Amino acid sequence: MKQQSPSLARFDWEDPLHLEHQLSEEERMIRESAYRYCQDKLLPRILQANREERFDREIMNEMGELGLLGCTIDGYDCAGLNYVSYGLIAREVERVDSGYRSAMSVQSSLVMHPIHAYGTEQQRQTYLPQLASGELVGCFGLTEPDHGSDPGGMKTRARRVDGGYRLSGAKMWITNSPIADLFVVWAKDDEGIIRGFLLEKGMEGLSAPQIEGKFSLRASVTGEIVMDDVFVPEENLLPNVEGLKGPFGCLNRARYGISWGVLGAAEDCWHRARSYTLERLQFGRPLAANQLIQK
Repeated sequence: MKQQSPSLARFDWEDPLHLEHQLSEEERMIRESAYRYCQDKLLPRILQANREERFDREIMNEMGELGLLGCTIDGYDCAGLNYVSYGLIAREVERVDSGYRSAMSVQSSLVMHPIHAYGTEQQRQTYLPQLASGELVGCFGLTEPDHGSDPGGMKTRARRVDGGYRLSGAKMWITNSPIADLFVVWAKDDEGIIRGFLLEKGMEGLSAPQIEGKFSLRASVTGEIVMDDVFVPEENLLPNVEGLKGPFGCLNRARYGISWGVLGAAEDCWHRARSYTLERLQFGRPLAANQLIQK
């Protein structure tokens, strides 16, 4: 008697990681809302944005209106969603472009998070609602021209003066800096301890020139932060953290969104590759009919 072979599992092209049945109804609704926005509003922009190396500032207002910015924060006009929801949003944004996801991650994880986690209640009340709505755009100043992955070697200094600090130094490869209204800057104080400061656009001695001619992430605006003896009042110090655990805590939050984002980028790439092989005819049949496409 011929033995029947066991049935093979069917690969689900639409849900290869079998996430769908693990999501709550609310998470599915959030994912669908983010997907619709990204496909309807971001996708039509991205080709021209990459060609012209341009970031549309209005995108931050659109994301804010949908509650996508700082979405895991409770209160302060933020959505108070769980981290799975944040990941699903990042996945849909990066399904369109990594630059757009980068802009969102910086605003949410590198600007809003440190204000919420390390700031005063007055700082939270002042900045978080405007950042959540996209009215304000923020950036995160850690990387320096000579110290990228070694923030312990940072040269930016915060010198104590009457009423606050004087900041001098430079930060490099800073997402959002040319359009930023608020700058979260990390600097070493007189004792060599790393502290966080909130700098506002228009402060004397503060500039943020744009870096142009990038080969990648061209739809994300990138620049420097140059501080020439910028006076920062005492109330703009983030008082509740000292040392590298401050910026590293922010980076860990951002990495969570990045890991979800690359799923969206990868899925879009192989979906497009699959569609091409099914639709492209060679020698009277689709490319997908061949065992190998390129060897």
